[in-house]
Amino acid sequence: MRFSEIIGQEVIKKKLIHTVLDHRVSHAQLFFGPEGNEKLALAIAYAQFINCQNRSSGDHPDSCGTCPSCIKYQKLIHPDLHFILPISTTKKITKKPKSNDFLEEWRAFLIGNDYHVNLHEWYEFIGMENKQGIINADDCNEIIHTLSYKSYESEYKVMILWMVEKLYYSAAPKILKILEEPPDKTLFILITEDPDQVISTVRSRTLLVKIPKIGVNDLTAYLIGKHAVGEREAGIIARQSYGNLKQALNRLQHIEEDQFNFTTFRNWMLLCFDNKIIDLVGFSGEISRIGRENQKDFLLYALKVIGVCSTLDFGDEEQVTAEGEELKFLKKISSYINPSNYARFYELFNTALYHVERNAHPQTLFLDVSLKAARLFQEVRKK
Repeated sequence: MRFSEIIGQEVIKKKLIHTVLDHRVSHAQLFFGPEGNEKLALAIAYAQFINCQNRSSGDHPDSCGTCPSCIKYQKLIHPDLHFILPISTTKKITKKPKSNDFLEEWRAFLIGNDYHVNLHEWYEFIGMENKQGIINADDCNEIIHTLSYKSYESEYKVMILWMVEKLYYSAAPKILKILEEPPDKTLFILITEDPDQVISTVRSRTLLVKIPKIGVNDLTAYLIGKHAVGEREAGIIARQSYGNLKQALNRLQHIEEDQFNFTTFRNWMLLCFDNKIIDLVGFSGEISRIGRENQKDFLLYALKVIGVCSTLDFGDEEQVTAEGEELKFLKKISSYINPSNYARFYELFNTALYHVERNAHPQTLFLDVSLKAARLFQEVRKK
C-alpha cells in the first residue's frame, strides 16, 4: 500500500511522511477517527514507507512499490510486519485463538476489499457468527515474544493493533511496559474508531494521530475514477456518505442493484405486455437462478414501481427520484399500471414476495406471477 493509493488525506500524509524524513517517528501511535476514513490503509502505507529501500523524493514522497520490502508489504507477507486483531473461536479455530491463526484470512480479507473494511465484515468473513471479538491475553504475550527478536530484513519492526478498543481489560497490563519502552526500531500503530473506549493506560502511552473524514471532493473523484460513476451521481453519493468510504461503496452497490432491478423489471413487463408465453417461461428460469435475497430485492423494486406509477398519475413528478431511461419507462408503464389495477398489481407482487420469503419454488412462482401480470395488461389494452 502506497500513500498515492489512499483517497485524499493529503495533510495527514504529509505529516506522516515528514516524521520519517525528519527522523521523528514516535514508537507508539494511536490512529483514530470515524469509520471509512482509511486509517488502516494509512497505517500500512506509513509502515511500508518507513521500510522502503528506495523512497521517492520531491513534491510527493512515497514508497517505491518495487523494492523487495515494498513487494512483501503489498502482499502483507513482510516478516517484520505484524497484526493483532479482534478474534474469537470459530468452526475452524475452536480453542485458544490467536491473531496468527487468522493471518491467511486477514490478508485475503484486506486485499480482496482494497483495504476498505470494517469490524462487522471481518467477523462475518471468519465466521464468528454472533460472538464478540477481543484482543486477548495470548495475543498480548505474542506481542512481547515477537518483538523480543531483532528485525529480519527491515530497519523497523511494525506491530499494528487493529481496533484496539477491543483489547481485553485484564490483558492490557501485559503490554504496558513494552508500549512505553519498546525495543529499538519498533513501531506500534494502534487503530481505533473511538479513542475514549481505549483503555486509558494504553492510550496515555501513545501519540494521538487524528485521521479526519475523507473530503467530499476526494471521495467524488475516487468514485468517478475508480468506479466510473457519473459526476453528478458521484457527488450525491459522496455528500450523502459524510466522508465514509464504506458507506459510499454500500450506496454505490445499491445503485448497481437498482440498475439491475430496473433493467430486469422493464424486460419482464415488456414480455408480459406482449403476452410472450415462451419467453416468460425462459425469464422465470433465469430469475430463479439469482438467489432468494436478490429475488426479494427485485420484488421490492416492483412494489416501488407501483408507488411511482401512482405518484406520476397524480402529476407529482417532482417527487420521483428516477431519471433518464428509468423515468422514461416509468412514465410509459404508468399508462397501464393505473388506478384501475394498482391494488391488483400490488397484491400480485406482494404475495410473490411473501412466497419467496417462505422458499416457494422460484421458477413456478415467477411464471405464475408473469401469466397473471400478462392478463392484467390485456384487460387494460381491451378498454
